[in-house]
Amino acid sequence: MNLKIRCKTLSSFSKTWMCAVLVLSGMAIANSQTVSGTVKADGEPLPGATIIVKGTTRGTTSDFDGNFTIEADSQSTLSISYVGYATKEVLVGNQTQINISLEADNKLDEVVIIGYGTQRKSDLTGSVSSVSGEDVATLPVSRVDQALQGRAAGVQVTQTSGAPGAGTAIRVRGGNSITGSNEPLWVIDGIIVGTNFNLNNLNANDVKSIEILKDASSIAIYGSRGANGVVLVTTKSGANIGGGKPQVNVGVYTSSQLVPERPKYLTQAQQIEYTNQDAILRGVAALPFPGNPSDYPDNDFFDLLVNPAPIYNADVSIAGTSENGSVNYYNSLNFFDQDGIIENSGIQKYIFRSNLDFKLSDKLKAGARINYSRIKQDNGVIGYSGLLGILRTQPIYNDDGSFNGANEVTGNPFNNPVATSQLDIDETTSSNLLGTLYLEYNPIENLIIRSTFNPDITNSKRNEFTSSQRPDLQPGDSNARIRTVSSINWNNENTVQYSGIIGDNHNYTILGGASFQKDVTETATAQAFGFTTDATTYNSLGTGTDPSRNLVESGYTQRTLVSFFGRLNYTYKDKYLLTLVGRSDGSSVFAPGNKYEFYPSIAGAWKITEESFMQDQNIFQDLKLRASYGKSGNQAIGPYNTLGVYSEGNTTYNGTELPGVVLGRPENPSLIWETTTSFDLALEASLFGGRVFTEFNYYSKKTEDLLLEVTIPRQTGYTSQLQNVGSLQNRGWEFLVNSTNISNSNFNWNSTLTLSSNKNKVLDLGGQEFIDVITDPVLGAGNLRIIVGETVPVFTGAQYLGTWKSQAEIDGSGQNPATNAVGGPRYDDRDGSGDITPEDYVVLGNPFPDLIYGFENNFSYKNFDLSIYIQGTVGNEVFNTRTRTNFFIRGEVPKYAEVVNYWSPENPNSDIPRPGFVEGAYVPNSVDVEDGTHLRLKNVRLTYNLPVDKMGWNGVKNMSIYATGTNLLLLSDFRLIDPETSRYGRDNIQQGFAGGEYPNASVLSLGLNVTF
Repeated sequence: MNLKIRCKTLSSFSKTWMCAVLVLSGMAIANSQTVSGTVKADGEPLPGATIIVKGTTRGTTSDFDGNFTIEADSQSTLSISYVGYATKEVLVGNQTQINISLEADNKLDEVVIIGYGTQRKSDLTGSVSSVSGEDVATLPVSRVDQALQGRAAGVQVTQTSGAPGAGTAIRVRGGNSITGSNEPLWVIDGIIVGTNFNLNNLNANDVKSIEILKDASSIAIYGSRGANGVVLVTTKSGANIGGGKPQVNVGVYTSSQLVPERPKYLTQAQQIEYTNQDAILRGVAALPFPGNPSDYPDNDFFDLLVNPAPIYNADVSIAGTSENGSVNYYNSLNFFDQDGIIENSGIQKYIFRSNLDFKLSDKLKAGARINYSRIKQDNGVIGYSGLLGILRTQPIYNDDGSFNGANEVTGNPFNNPVATSQLDIDETTSSNLLGTLYLEYNPIENLIIRSTFNPDITNSKRNEFTSSQRPDLQPGDSNARIRTVSSINWNNENTVQYSGIIGDNHNYTILGGASFQKDVTETATAQAFGFTTDATTYNSLGTGTDPSRNLVESGYTQRTLVSFFGRLNYTYKDKYLLTLVGRSDGSSVFAPGNKYEFYPSIAGAWKITEESFMQDQNIFQDLKLRASYGKSGNQAIGPYNTLGVYSEGNTTYNGTELPGVVLGRPENPSLIWETTTSFDLALEASLFGGRVFTEFNYYSKKTEDLLLEVTIPRQTGYTSQLQNVGSLQNRGWEFLVNSTNISNSNFNWNSTLTLSSNKNKVLDLGGQEFIDVITDPVLGAGNLRIIVGETVPVFTGAQYLGTWKSQAEIDGSGQNPATNAVGGPRYDDRDGSGDITPEDYVVLGNPFPDLIYGFENNFSYKNFDLSIYIQGTVGNEVFNTRTRTNFFIRGEVPKYAEVVNYWSPENPNSDIPRPGFVEGAYVPNSVDVEDGTHLRLKNVRLTYNLPVDKMGWNGVKNMSIYATGTNLLLLSDFRLIDPETSRYGRDNIQQGFAGGEYPNASVLSLGLNVTF
C-alpha cells in the first residue's frame, strides 16, 4: 500500500474571527441562581449521576440519595447523564427545584422517521438506517449526500467527482435495474422530490436526521418509486425550545482545500527519450526532439492551473416556541462559497429556510416548510484528465507572446488549457423553491387527518462561450450556447391515521392515504457560431456570423402519478409485531391497461426479551428478531417511451434537399413496471445495560421484467425494441455496532462500526448470453459486458501476459507475426485463432466491493471533543481508461513513471511494452483493470467547548471552536491515486471507470459555533 498524507498550513481565517467578534459583542449577561433537585431511575434515587451546565465546565454529581445542588442562570441548560441511561437536558428558566427521572439508554427506544409517520425503533419491523444531523454537520460539504459515506450499513456512496457541488452515486443494497435508474428516492420533510433532485439546494446544518429505508416493509409505502431504497430527510424545528425566548445559533467556518497528490509520470527528459524512441521504431524520419532536454520547455500545467482554494460558510438560525406553545419556528440563512482547486470552478450558494408550526386549536394544526436557494456554479472549462494528457515540453506561448495552439509532436490543434481557462465561460445559475403546506385535524382522540401540498419549482440557466481567441480553433468555430430548464412539480398527499387499543394486549395503528403528483419540465436551447469578438460573450447570440450552423431546440415532458396506499401496524402484548403495507400506483408513462400496479408487503417482529424465559438474564436489555417480504417497483422509463416516435431526416426531391421525418423508434404499449421482490431477516440486540447495540441483516432481492433493448427482425423496419425481458438478483448482509466503551464524568468514548456486502447476478437477458456496453467510441465494444450469471456489469478484456521476449516465442505461439513484435504487448489467445479478438476476452473484475466499511470513534475529555472517522472498500476493481494512452501506444502522450523500465535489448526481461506501437496493437486488457481497495481517513474533528460561565458570558448557552481535517490520508495502490471516482458520473451501468476526474482535495477547516 502507498501512504498518502496531505498537510499544509491553514490561512485566510480572518473572516472567521471577524464574525466571532461580531457575535460576542452582542452577548447579554444573565444572573446565576442556585438550582437543587433529585435524580432518579426506575423510581429509585440514582447516586453518582453527572449534572453539568451545558457548554461549561461547571458540574456536580448526585449524592447517595440522588440529590444535587448547582449554580446556573435562567438561560442555562442542565445535562444529566449516567452510564446505561439516556442523557436528559433541561432548560433552567425560573426553576430552582428540578427533579429528573432518567430512562434506560436503549437504541431500540429511539424514535425514527418512516414513510408517512414515526415509530420507536423497538417497534420497527423493517430495515431503517439513521444518520443524525450532527453527523452531517461535522463535514464541510456542500451536499448532504456527501456526508453519508460509510455511515449506513448496506448503502454504498461513491463520490463521482471532487468538483465543487458534485454529486454522488448511491446504491442501497445494490442496483436493481440495467437501463433504469438505481438511485434512491429522496423525500425531504415529506416532499417526494425524486431521484435527481439537486441536493445543493439544502443547507446541511438545517438537517435534523436522515433515515434510509432499505427493505420491502419500509419502502413498499412508496410503491413504484421505492425499489432502490428511500432516503428521508427531516429538517429542524423549534419544537424542543421552550420558554418563549428565541434560541439563536451562529456558525462560521473557513477552509483551505489542499492540492492532492498527483499521478506519477515520466520526467521531461525521460518523456523526450521515450517519444524519440517511439518515432525511431515507427520509422519517422525526423525526431520530435532532436536537441537536448534543456532546449525544450518543462511546463508543469498542474502548478499553473491546480492550486489551493478556500471555502467560506456562514449560518444563522433562530428557533423557538411561543410562551403558550401554540407556535414553534425555525428560520435559517446560509451562505456557502467554495472555489475549486482547478481554475474556473466553484460554487456559491444562498439558502433560506423557514419551518413553522401553528396550533390553531386543540384539534387543528397547520404549518409550512419553505426552502429557497439561489446557486451560481462555475462548471469549469478545463478538466483534470486533460492536464494528464499534456507533455511537459508543450509550449504555452508562441515566441510573439500569443497563446500556442499546436501540438509540438503531431502538429495537430492543441487545446491550450491556460488559454481556455482565461477565455472560455461555462456557468450555471439556478433557483429552487421547495415547500410544504399542511393542515392536520384531530376530530377525536387518536384520529389524525392530514393533508399536504408540496410545490417544487426550479429554474436554471446555463451559459457557455467558446472564445474566438482560442488558438486551437478555426475561424468560425467560436460559439455561444444558452440552455434554460424550467420545472414545476407538485404533490398533494392526504392521509388518515387511527391508533387504538383492544383490551390489554392488542395495539394497532391504521394508515390510509392518497397521493397525486404532477411533474412538468420545459427546456430551451439556443446556440450560435462564428463570433468575431468576445465583447458580448453569450449575451448577444445574434452577432454570430454563421447562421447555417445555428441551433434552436426546445422540449417538454410531463409525468403524472396517482397513488392509493395503506398500512397496518399491530402489536400483541408488546411482544409480537405485524406490519401490512400496500400501495397502488398509476403512472402516465405507461400505456392503457398497464398504467396501474399494486405493491404489497408483510413484516413481523418478535421481541424475545419480553418472553418470561428471558427475564432472569442480564446480558440482553433488548433482543428482537424481525423479517419482511414484499414487492416494490421502478418506473425505469421516461415519459412517452411506450410510444413510437419520429426522428428528423432529410430527403431529396427534384434535386432539392428537403427536411422531413422518419420512423425513429417502434412503439411498445406492453411495457410494464420493473418489479423487485425482497426478503429481509434481521436480529437486533441491546446488550450490557445498553452499552452495546448491534444489528445484523441478511437480504435477498430479485428484480423481474427488466427493460432492455431487444433485437427484432429487420423486416419491421427497426433493429431493436425496448421490452420487459430480463431479471437479476441481489443478495447481501449488513452489520452495525454502536458501543459506549467508557463513560464517566470526565471522559467518554463511543464507537460505531458499519460493515456490509452485496453480490448481484444477472439471471436472464431475454435469451441473450451477454450484452456489450460501449463506454467509449474510441475503445468500441468489449471492455464492459452484462453477462448471464455474472455481476452487473463486469469489466472484460484480454489477459495481458507481458511482452514478447523473442521472435522464437512469437513463432511458437501460433499468433500472427505480422501484428506482434519482440518487446510488444502479448495477450492470451484463448481460442487459438492467431489474432486477439473479443472471443479471447475474459472477465477481469467488477466495480462492486466485497466489503464496504465505516468506523467512527468519538472521545470527550472535559471540554474537549475528538471525532475520528475512517471509511473504505475492499475487493472492488477500477477500469483505468488512461492506461490505454499512458502505458500503451504512441509517444505523444505522457507515460506513467513505471514506463521508464520499458522493454529494450538492454532490458529484455521487462513486461512493459517498448515504444513504437500504434493504437491498433492495443485491446482492452487486464492492465487496464486495477484494485480499487482503499482506506480513507475521512474526517478528524477536534472541538473545544469554551467555559462561557467562567468567561463572564453568562448570556451565552454554548460556544465552541473546532478544527476539522477531511480526506487527510488515503491508502490505495491505484495509479491515478484515488479510486473513488466515476468517469461517467451517475450512469447506471458504467460505474467503476476512472480517467483522471476532478480529484478529491484534502480540506483543513477552522470554525466557530455560538448558541445564545
